[in-house]
Amino acid sequence: MTTPSPSRVLAPRLRVAAIQMTSTPRRDDNLRAAAEQIAEAVRQGARLVALPEYFCLMGLRDTDKLALREPDGTGPIQDFLAEQAARHGIWLIGGSIPLAAPEPDRVFNSLPVYDPQGRRVARYDKIHLFSFHRGTESYDEARSIAPGRTPVAFECTADGMSLRIACAVCYDLRFPELFRGLGTVDAIVIPSAFTATTGRAHWELLLRARAVENLCYVLAPAQSGRHENGRTTFGHSMLVDPWGDVVAVREDGPGVVLGEIDPSRIQDVRASLPALDHRVLV
Repeated sequence: MTTPSPSRVLAPRLRVAAIQMTSTPRRDDNLRAAAEQIAEAVRQGARLVALPEYFCLMGLRDTDKLALREPDGTGPIQDFLAEQAARHGIWLIGGSIPLAAPEPDRVFNSLPVYDPQGRRVARYDKIHLFSFHRGTESYDEARSIAPGRTPVAFECTADGMSLRIACAVCYDLRFPELFRGLGTVDAIVIPSAFTATTGRAHWELLLRARAVENLCYVLAPAQSGRHENGRTTFGHSMLVDPWGDVVAVREDGPGVVLGEIDPSRIQDVRASLPALDHRVLV
């Protein structure tokens, strides 16, 4: 038997999935839908799966999330995520979920991360809170959400790889200093529920910009379509590579976006364009 030449040896890659959903005001229905999509992603080989922002609830009112809030570490939604990660042996990014905040009338919009044993290894609380007002379209997340304070990245180890992955949620995408403050990362995961209005204008533009700025992959699972509360979300869940190329995208409707994070691609892009080494803080 001959040994393959080095040029023919395939470097390890991490197969990832972004889940796109059209979540409802009913938690249990959303958990069932998420479980089906996670299972489909695993059937297609995903080792890391990411759910969209508030996959568990798109309430009829902003305050509906208060009734579903859970204490840190336990509750039906957190238990569901831990069980799914362990059952499938995957890294699971739990979109975002409502966790208890000090104020009784607000929650943290929290992104939990679970390892293949079902252990929670990271929690990120959304820092930047969305506000938009144009005509009859109006949003103000600060009314029911308490802001987080701490940027978060975690180490994902799988298939002989170790990748540093930054966490963010939706509106955070507009603030590049958040990601630069974390230093060098291999990927950014940003569960979202972009409105149709802002999504058409800025979603892909911002995702590709963050990938190019940080010379890393960006995995962006999103809400999509017309929800029962009357809100329309943009969808277009996607994976973007370090050169800013869109690797995979799903425009509309529930489903799975699959692709691979290739460490050798990151290395090649950074070697040819060493912009991270050229940063000057002024």
